[in-house]
Amino acid sequence: MDKNKNRPGLVQQINRNDKTYPAILHEHLSEKAPERLTAIGPVELLANQKTALFCSARTPGEAILRAYDMARRLRDEGATVISGFHSPIEKECLKTLLRGKQPIIICPARAIERMHIPTECRPAFDSGRILFLSPFIEKPKRIDRQSALYRNEVVAALADTIYLAHIEPGGDLERKANLFRQRAAHLLSS
Repeated sequence: MDKNKNRPGLVQQINRNDKTYPAILHEHLSEKAPERLTAIGPVELLANQKTALFCSARTPGEAILRAYDMARRLRDEGATVISGFHSPIEKECLKTLLRGKQPIIICPARAIERMHIPTECRPAFDSGRILFLSPFIEKPKRIDRQSALYRNEVVAALADTIYLAHIEPGGDLERKANLFRQRAAHLLSS
């Protein structure tokens, strides 16, 4: 396998003044909007109606089942799903979505310039239905709490609909939930 197959030539930077930069980021984040986005994959997916998927790391069983059901529904409807796919349930939902044909926007909470496309994502990426998108340039190289919080704000700002599979009381996601409610056209929650 060619190790460079998924790297440097495919990494794009989208500056605030580029026509592909999502104007909605300015609208929702104002001065907190990233100066640039880093993208690997088809940036035209940003023009789609997007459903954000969020789930706290600690999730009770009934919320897990509802999240899986929602992931299957979104997959079957062909909805474009945007998420960090970082929590355990979000990762499982990604596996469900990868079995479909719909677009997926994966937003790691770190810089992606040197990222390798995960093996499980390769077929969907090669077919042009996955966009990796990051609000970070060069740093951080590893996910940390602050980068995850900011990434979640960017994902919420980009979404037309937000699905909150589970919010852990007192957790970071709960603190952001009201902000998400203000930004999304529709809010779905379990």
